[in-house]
Amino acid sequence: MSDSQVEGAASTSGLGSRKRRWTELLAGRVKRQMCGPGTEQKLQESAVHLLRRHLNLNDLLLEVEGAPRKTLCLNQLIDPEACTNLSSSLIGSALRDQASRLGVPVAVLSSRLVASSITQICVSDGESSHRVLLSAEQRKKLSSLLEVAQYLLAHSMFSRFSLCQELWEVQGSLLLEVVWQLHIQNVVSFQELLESHADTQATVAWLFRNLCLLCEEMEASPYNDIARAMLSDLVQMFVLRGFQKNSDLRRNVEPEQMGQLAFVVLQRMLIFALEALAAGMQDGSPQHKVVKCWFGVFCGHTYDRMISTDSPKRFFSHTLTQVLTHKPVLRVSDAVQMQKEWSFAKTHPLLTGLYRRLFTMLSPEELVGHLQEVLETHEVNWQHVLSCVSTLVICLPEAQQLVKDWVARLLARAFENCDLDSMVTAFLVVRQAALEGPSVFPSYADWFQASFGSSRGSHCCSKKTLVFLFKFLSDLVPFEAPRYMQAHILHPPLVPSKYRSLLTDYVTLAKTRLADLKVSLENMGLYEDLSSARDVTEPHSQAHQDVEKAIAVFEHTGRIPSAVMEASIFRRPYYTAHFLPALLTPRVLPKTPDPRAALIESLRRADKIPPSLYSAYCQACSTAEEKKPESAAPGMKVEAVRAEGPLGPLAAALRELRAAMTDPTQYDVVAARVAVVSERLGAALGRAEEDGSSGGSQIQLSVLTPGLEQQEQEVADLLLTCFCQNLIVASSFASPDRQGPWASRLVTAMCGRRLLPVVLTRLCQLLRHQGPSLSASHVLGLAALVVHLAESRSVLPEVHVGLPAPAEGLSVAEFFSSLLTFRTSETSLFCLKFCTAVISYSLCKYSSLSRDTLCTCLSPALVKKFQFIILRLFPEARDPLGPEDTADPPWRPLCQPSADWQQAALCLWKQRTFQELLKEKEFHLTYRDWLRLELEIQPEVDCLSDTESSRSYNYSENSDLVLSGCPGNRDIFSRLQEMAAGLEQGPGAPRSCSPPQGHFLFGVFRRRLQALASGWDVAARLQRQRELLVYKWILLGLPPSIVVGRPQAGQPAAPDCTEFFHLVNSELRNFSHGSALTHDLTVHFFRGLLSACSQSGDPSLTADLVLTACQTECPLVLTSALLWWPRLEPELRSRWRRCLQAPLPQELQRLWEAQRFGRSCLLPDTASPAPGPAWLSAAALYFEIQRDGKDSVKSQLERLGCQGEELLVFLFFFSLMGLLSSHLTPHGRPRQAVDTPKALDICAEILGCLEKRRVSWLVLFQLTETGGGLGHVLLRLAPDQYVRLLPFAFYSLLSYFDEDALTREDAFLHVAVDMYLKLIRLFVAGETSALATVASRSRERRGQGDPVGLITEARRLLLRSIPRCPKESFSNVAELLATSADFDPDVRAALLSRRQAGPDADLYREPRLF
Repeated sequence: MSDSQVEGAASTSGLGSRKRRWTELLAGRVKRQMCGPGTEQKLQESAVHLLRRHLNLNDLLLEVEGAPRKTLCLNQLIDPEACTNLSSSLIGSALRDQASRLGVPVAVLSSRLVASSITQICVSDGESSHRVLLSAEQRKKLSSLLEVAQYLLAHSMFSRFSLCQELWEVQGSLLLEVVWQLHIQNVVSFQELLESHADTQATVAWLFRNLCLLCEEMEASPYNDIARAMLSDLVQMFVLRGFQKNSDLRRNVEPEQMGQLAFVVLQRMLIFALEALAAGMQDGSPQHKVVKCWFGVFCGHTYDRMISTDSPKRFFSHTLTQVLTHKPVLRVSDAVQMQKEWSFAKTHPLLTGLYRRLFTMLSPEELVGHLQEVLETHEVNWQHVLSCVSTLVICLPEAQQLVKDWVARLLARAFENCDLDSMVTAFLVVRQAALEGPSVFPSYADWFQASFGSSRGSHCCSKKTLVFLFKFLSDLVPFEAPRYMQAHILHPPLVPSKYRSLLTDYVTLAKTRLADLKVSLENMGLYEDLSSARDVTEPHSQAHQDVEKAIAVFEHTGRIPSAVMEASIFRRPYYTAHFLPALLTPRVLPKTPDPRAALIESLRRADKIPPSLYSAYCQACSTAEEKKPESAAPGMKVEAVRAEGPLGPLAAALRELRAAMTDPTQYDVVAARVAVVSERLGAALGRAEEDGSSGGSQIQLSVLTPGLEQQEQEVADLLLTCFCQNLIVASSFASPDRQGPWASRLVTAMCGRRLLPVVLTRLCQLLRHQGPSLSASHVLGLAALVVHLAESRSVLPEVHVGLPAPAEGLSVAEFFSSLLTFRTSETSLFCLKFCTAVISYSLCKYSSLSRDTLCTCLSPALVKKFQFIILRLFPEARDPLGPEDTADPPWRPLCQPSADWQQAALCLWKQRTFQELLKEKEFHLTYRDWLRLELEIQPEVDCLSDTESSRSYNYSENSDLVLSGCPGNRDIFSRLQEMAAGLEQGPGAPRSCSPPQGHFLFGVFRRRLQALASGWDVAARLQRQRELLVYKWILLGLPPSIVVGRPQAGQPAAPDCTEFFHLVNSELRNFSHGSALTHDLTVHFFRGLLSACSQSGDPSLTADLVLTACQTECPLVLTSALLWWPRLEPELRSRWRRCLQAPLPQELQRLWEAQRFGRSCLLPDTASPAPGPAWLSAAALYFEIQRDGKDSVKSQLERLGCQGEELLVFLFFFSLMGLLSSHLTPHGRPRQAVDTPKALDICAEILGCLEKRRVSWLVLFQLTETGGGLGHVLLRLAPDQYVRLLPFAFYSLLSYFDEDALTREDAFLHVAVDMYLKLIRLFVAGETSALATVASRSRERRGQGDPVGLITEARRLLLRSIPRCPKESFSNVAELLATSADFDPDVRAALLSRRQAGPDADLYREPRLF
């Protein structure tokens, strides 16, 4: 026998003694099978089938390889570190060898290995069933695996089909990102993988589940960009394949598998989203996240790469159809009853957002046509249809007219064929659009009257159409709101007399229904919105509103309002019982009839006022005239002139112009109306114009004493009033660039030779002498008038004015700019308003013109004044601008009744077009311009302090200003600035090796301060404060490097800040607010620090050294940085990146972390860790509490962990400083001002937390500079006045003390007595007078704020506590008693008695059980 036979015999005889190897099994099977055709092929297929039977390939391959040796293992394919030294060719060779040993195709084995590796990657985290995204480690392993797969694929050693089959076997563990990575790495495409699965329903279910998980993870995932890319690629593929041009899913033709699958997946996601919306999901829920994310895929940028195809448009159209037809369970009666709840504002924002995104792919015509098609061919969800209509008319103004035309066609079809569906659709669509207001769509009452109130209506064709209409209206009665029935009754359809019974029957039915609803038809006002669903107002209240509206309409048109005429006929009870009594309220009649009197007279002549009622009214007015006081001034004669003289026709012509201007259909008749106005202007001025041009002459005006004749002023006032009113009316429905030519044409009429001087003189009176008293509408109107006059400057004469203007003539634009002054704070604010209005109107009016044209319409002087005043008044305007605002200029917000002028000015300042305009040289604000404007201001009435004024322009990016100063010793300061600049840039600028020396200015400051009187009396404090303000002004006007100094030439080298730190600690600290310096000084220091860092060899080290020194030598600088951090941080980061191009140094990062900690403590989530030192984090937390303005922070404080005990002590200190600040500066700065009750509550809550944790806080009232304890830092964070007033703060918290706990502390008695002694001394010295003044204004808490009451309560506390304190507490009281011979005798006696008592005295105290 051969060796093999022996071996085989041994194997056979020893069956069960050992397991045979894989090669032996295969060898034996090959021998037993007979060779024949196809045997080899069958063997390979069997081997492949066996490989797919869930075998462990690692063990299999190891068995094939024989004894363990250094060879390629499966885990090396997925381990990036193990695979780094293996080339792809080596891996491919190994796989080829192994496939040869197994007798299977290498492509099949490679695909099986890759699939197995992918499975291991997906399950490595153990949470694959609830995720779709890989972790960073998983993504790294997959990347290495895909590199191998790409090599195998390129060398024909890989089977895509086999991989797909293997992946579907483990689909439960397969993560969606893996499939996406396979797709983008061109290993297996989406389509190949999805089409390889025979079970389409299972594929759809898998995709749906993973898409929902992907949308849910999207927002919170750290790999948001990957998730968005995945979703975008998937949606693009589904849309492209599911909505191909040739596929028609409605036919019975079997579509391709991928197209059908894509269509079903998109359909299922949409249905899920719509059902979640209908179920009323909550914000933040998983369903809400999925719906929000899925609706986001309808953004246009998702389909940028598919613009060349029509698939996105077909997808959007199909989606809109599905939304409109989703679950059509609501009946028409339900829609009639509920549609008021489906307006744009009440519809879920996600649904309206979906509509808006769908609208972007379709034109308004296509949208309206699609709506019509869906309503004609499908059962619809009326809620979705009507909310879609609301969104359509709100978001697409072009669609408003299309909807009107569609409704008209529906009505025509309805009456032509008695089509009830068309009728229902028309009424529901009109009512829905009318819900969005008259600015979007006519009111329902107006539409109903326009459609059925004349003989041109389709309902008048025959009796059949009339019966159809009233049958339809009658069917609506049980379901519709009262307002609609009221509209039908008050504006009934026009009906021929022979069919009048149809209308009568309907009116009877509707009135019966209104009576059942307890709605009175007679209580309706004349001008109520009949499409509204609100309750009816009281008749007398509504009558007064109707009277005012009727008077306004009468004044505007000159005719009795049609609503009044109709009410006198059809609504006689309301007219006679409510409207006429409100109109005929007795009063003192003016000698010249006003609009009310004119309306009454017109109604009397039309026989609309009963004679008896009118006679009673006249009698009552006569009685009122007799009782009129003699001092009452008679009516103005100008009114008589206006009604009877030449102003009457002019006023009428102006009213006709307004009517033409406000009606968009009458823009073409504006020129004719202006011609009539121009003709009557000549008669109003007393003589006709010699010619229509005013060019070629000069206008002489007196700016200081402008004067006009009475007739001229009346004409000017009438014109200006009309212009302002017209502008406000026009701006209510159109932006300036869409208001037509009325304004420019009317201004042209004002530019005649006789009239222009009159108008300019009156404008001089108003703008220069009465500006602050002008209303907002006057400001807006006159600003627009100025713009249009400046537009015509080329044809207008120059204006010559007297002093103080220059001798040469001014253009009209320059003349108006010269009228705006900054003499007082009131005129400065008016200048800000007027400049804001002028520039905003110009940018809106000429938005489509070139920049050169826009420059000609704006006065450079006016633009410079706007820059001057906004930079002067608003510190935020001086900060570096962020991304430029692309919004429109703030003209429309200014036209609102509650316009915020300051916010509008800042909005304009940041507007992109305006900032681009400032780049033009003619609009640059130079130092000469600034100096001239600054000199106009009267210092004694300036709204800014000298320091604030000096900081206005140092860092303006849009002006050529250099360092500036204030009125005073300007020449000396200018020389000082030149010296500072020379030291900065001259030969001595390089860093020195000599020891650091402070700037000589600090020595000057110190010597001058030493010469001043010391003390805390008011005179000494004011004198010292004034001196310090001058020093501060000087420092802020000089380069910031003077504050910080230069770094030395060695390393490490910190700039010398000793002098500045000394000035802060000794002087500026005492005039700070609470625990922080002012914003300007804080920013100046940090700018100096950045300047020093830029000149240092190691900028980060320099910054760290300086800020570390601040922690011990000048902590007030760091707390100031924390207070102003929201405004300070952007500049710090911007300058550091721009100059040093490095991350923030460690100590600046510490400040950021402290501010983040303070902010996080007020959020519901877990607070971020507090950086050290604890007082820094405490300061950040306190400033955030101030900024947030919460009424209570108790819950936030309780969330501070054990590390918060020390922090709470420091936080208590800062809250005490805030309490004292609220008493001393009750109207302090907005950033720091906290009212006293709230400050006291904050202190009490912190005190409660300390007592709850049994943390001693009495040490805060025993602070000393010695010993390096808390006092070394805290005493440098508070003004000396605040430290002296700590006794006041101590006893202000009296009612919150836990006396039982305090009396058990040995230190309590010493602190309480010490605070009591100091409180009495403060009272005797008069230092509590300021506190008493504040308390007298608001005594919200008994004994708190009133020093006398506080001393009384403190005395009572001591007398109660002395007998209860342990004897050990009296060891340190002797020294207090020794220094206070004139102490309170009762308290002194109690202390001495308790101190001298024997040891058994404690036996009579309450036992301390806990």
